[in-house]
Amino acid sequence: MTRIVAGKYRGRSLYVPANGTRPTSERVREALFSRLETWDELRDAEVLDLFAGSGALGIEAVSRGAAKATLVEFRQNAINVIKRNLEAIGQTQLFQTIRADAVKFANSVGAANYTLVFIDPPYDFPAADLETLLAGLTSHLKDNALLVIEASKRTAEPNWPKAYTLESYRDWGETRVWFVTYRKEETDD
Repeated sequence: MTRIVAGKYRGRSLYVPANGTRPTSERVREALFSRLETWDELRDAEVLDLFAGSGALGIEAVSRGAAKATLVEFRQNAINVIKRNLEAIGQTQLFQTIRADAVKFANSVGAANYTLVFIDPPYDFPAADLETLLAGLTSHLKDNALLVIEASKRTAEPNWPKAYTLESYRDWGETRVWFVTYRKEETDD
């Protein structure tokens, strides 16, 4: 079990899948969301949570002021946990749950809706797959969208596609988080 750190769902316990996921620790979520609130990235944000696991990042974002969140997860046991967590907080209308492979979802045709994206793949996720995901994701993003990419601090920095700018990164224990901005005009030639 984990819990929502702050906001309207503060203190609510969330179930986590028994296996196949690596939940972001409460300490990292607290620090991460504190930074996002300082940057005013949460108010009315349209959130995409790729590799959603328990849905904790997307749920925490809505708890702290995001308008809605789309939770994308491939594993059926994790989808079941996400649905259970959403029912427990009683706000299913603010969330969309999609069972899909994150790379395939990113590379599907999408409407440019998202202003904040969490990408939290397994630590052993191949760098080439992350770069493919980032390249395909642009059709889903609004200009100046912020991407929050979580990895092991031993993971090499990705080769950022042209439309992305690394704003900063932060290490919390074993976790490294890259904050990356998408700029639409850099993809228009």
